[in-house]
Amino acid sequence: MIRLTIDGETVEVPEGTTVLRAAQQAGIDIPTLCDHPELVPYGGCRLCLVEIEGAPALQTSCTLPASNGMVVYTNTPRVREARKLILTLLFSERNHFCMYCQMSGGDCELQNAAYREEMTHWPLQPNWQPYPVDASHEDFVLDHNRCILCRRCVRACAELVGNFTLGVRERGARSMIIADFDVPLGESSCVSCGTCVQVCPTGAFIDRMSAYKGRETEVERTKSICVGCSVGCGLEIITRSNQLLRIDGDWEAPVNEGLLCEIGRFRPVKDQRQRIVTPLMRKDGALKAVTWEEALDYVAGRLKSLAGQDGNGVAAVVSARLPAEALYLFKQLFADGLGSDMVTSTDGSVTAVDGELPRGSLDTLKSADCVFVVGADLIEDHQVAGFFVKRALPKGTKLVVLDGHDNGLTELAHHVLHPQPGTERDVLLGIMAAVVELGLAKGEPESEHSQHAPDLVSQRTGVSAEALRTVARLLASAQSPAFVYGNGDAQMAVLLRELAGLVGASDAVVGIYGKANGLAAAVYGLNKPFAADGYEAVYVALGDEEPTQELVQWLQGASFIAAQASHVSPVTAMADVVLPVEIWAEQEGHYLNLEGRLQETQGALTPPGDVRSNVEVLQALAQRLGITLDDGWARELGLEMAAA
Repeated sequence: MIRLTIDGETVEVPEGTTVLRAAQQAGIDIPTLCDHPELVPYGGCRLCLVEIEGAPALQTSCTLPASNGMVVYTNTPRVREARKLILTLLFSERNHFCMYCQMSGGDCELQNAAYREEMTHWPLQPNWQPYPVDASHEDFVLDHNRCILCRRCVRACAELVGNFTLGVRERGARSMIIADFDVPLGESSCVSCGTCVQVCPTGAFIDRMSAYKGRETEVERTKSICVGCSVGCGLEIITRSNQLLRIDGDWEAPVNEGLLCEIGRFRPVKDQRQRIVTPLMRKDGALKAVTWEEALDYVAGRLKSLAGQDGNGVAAVVSARLPAEALYLFKQLFADGLGSDMVTSTDGSVTAVDGELPRGSLDTLKSADCVFVVGADLIEDHQVAGFFVKRALPKGTKLVVLDGHDNGLTELAHHVLHPQPGTERDVLLGIMAAVVELGLAKGEPESEHSQHAPDLVSQRTGVSAEALRTVARLLASAQSPAFVYGNGDAQMAVLLRELAGLVGASDAVVGIYGKANGLAAAVYGLNKPFAADGYEAVYVALGDEEPTQELVQWLQGASFIAAQASHVSPVTAMADVVLPVEIWAEQEGHYLNLEGRLQETQGALTPPGDVRSNVEVLQALAQRLGITLDDGWARELGLEMAAA
């Protein structure tokens, strides 16, 4: 620890802390524009200049390491004069017409900094040169007139997302933020994660959906969890007057550290599906509004009469986007209460070996020097996990991809193993045999690998023996390798765990599962392949999930369908009864992410008056069926909660 004095106050901070962070820790405010806590210090805007006792020139506090005995002044006349000049120059370079900007009135960091220095006008007039506005992107607009070239967006795209879409062309006053080789944003390599929009300090990046709908002081912010996939990213839901305006990443969330993908940030805001706001029953061939009592009584009566003696009268499927509380009640109601032998979820991809669900921490991807990905396309799915891998590549991390099918990561990989589909496990056995053969094993082999020698495996899989040995050397020489497998394939996880143990990284195996609560659904046994053939009735607790064509086809043969859903869909069009339930932003509950981390969602919106929660609907139905439900959802998760 070192001690320094800032504006007469003694501050103690760890060695390596910058003066800016030391001041912030002491509650001393130093204005900044280019600085962001999640980005590497840049020192571009110069607004954070401070005076150091004994130093002839002012120093940028964001890049200056604090030293023992240092004396810092943050608000001297010299410092304030410099700040005012910097702000004057920033305002004069572009066309900052504050009265027309959506950020004006407290949201713009540039404007706030000017008001702090008691600036009420432009000391220097801008040059009035019009700058282009790029409106080619579906989700946001880039207005170069309001850009201050702080490069936060450029740095965030590279350092946090690893996409490197944004850059700067020209120099000096002619500098301009560009995408790729100066193409429109909508035609660029942008992955629509929106990180650039969230870090922009001015109105240069404008979110199309939330622009001009409310200043930060006029909206409500609710921290919750994204239910787009099993990563379980932390986010903030921004609402006003019970309307969803915008979604931001939560910088304090341990899973994603503020990052979101397009599915988590923009897709929910753009959801224009028609809500179901009252119970519906099919009468005279058409769905008509009824009371909750009539709808529930009818469903309960049909289920009770159709529940077959052998358990094959009623099938039930539940969305793996629903909270653990709803999943557990669903299992009790249909599997335990009605005795159905077909009770499952919309995510049957998660399987277990000997009752154990393998999992590993996403933190291993953030610090790995070699990442081995098997059957997971982190470009197409679970993109935030892919960001952790992509951003590490420029730092020297090696990427190996094993997949018998097309994979978006192959373009970035240092080594690609493309075997015959279905022979991926043979390749893993061949790599393990190569590790043992080359004398590089750091742990004891769990099984005999002589029959999987690289030359023999090469003949079966089409992957060369030299490639198997090269990957074996790479994994064995890595200081902190990480292993990723897709589709919740637990058998693959067993082999990867054995390979990881051989190279001394037995805990660095991460499973990429499907939907948000797919892991919890698997714990509850809701992971059977779904088949409705032969079942008289099907109950579908769809929630706000969009049904797949496969699910719709499965339902074709059922004589009675009850749908517990939020939106109009092909499933509700087929249903005999529709029970309206809340959407993700209205519900509260728990989710088990792919790491086994238990997280809680918070409701940010109030559902329409006649809409109920998924838990309330299942409880009401159970009461009519005479089935007693308990709230032991947490107990049933068992080891998964301990792991969290």
